[in-house]
Amino acid sequence: MGKLTTHVLDTATGKPAAGIGITLYRLAGSAREKIAAATTNADGRVDAPLMEGGTFRKGRYELEFEAGVYFTAAGLELPDPPFLEDIILRFGIADEGAHYHVPLLLSPYGYSTYRGS
Repeated sequence: MGKLTTHVLDTATGKPAAGIGITLYRLAGSAREKIAAATTNADGRVDAPLMEGGTFRKGRYELEFEAGVYFTAAGLELPDPPFLEDIILRFGIADEGAHYHVPLLLSPYGYSTYRGS
């Protein structure tokens, strides 16, 4: 069975990013359906897959990461408004039997992602 997982690394500190709120949405045309929400743990991961089993379906999705809240809680001095607040990653799932791992590498002024394993 397929599943979707994620984790967040703070590349500015070289450590896992704990306490980041993450929301998963399924896209259907212009509609956005909330599927799951979680918060990263001390290892920068969520405690369970965001989707698996019957909820894991082919389609287009968005992961929304609350980066601005994380940076503020970390005590960073950011401009007003901050350069990055909510980071939205839009991606597709084509294989319902695969593991899709979508990590976020994060700093106050940039981010990157990839399909991991």
